[in-house]
Amino acid sequence: MRKADLVATISEKTGVPKVDVLVTLEEFFKEVKTSLSGGENVYIRGFGSFVIKKRAKKIGRHIKQNVAIEIPEHYIPSFKPAKVFVDQVKEKVNALPEEEKDTVE
Repeated sequence: MRKADLVATISEKTGVPKVDVLVTLEEFFKEVKTSLSGGENVYIRGFGSFVIKKRAKKIGRHIKQNVAIEIPEHYIPSFKPAKVFVDQVKEKVNALPEEEKDTVE
């Protein structure tokens, strides 16, 4: 499902115009990005958490030059689904016939 599909589905189910749904969704994404770049995690009960993870410095390798390079410590955004969300997905996917499970992966 892409963003356009998500907007269309929400619009159909709620009766809210697609433009309004799109603006709301874009504002949600913007707020999550702003919060994470400001060092603040975003917790949505029953859905999951958008968190910042710290990556330690490590030694990498520039393959073409065969030279070791140091990759400094850095932070990356990450999503951790809520237990309720994970359980719901497992339940639904396990209920699918075997042919459909192959398309989920």
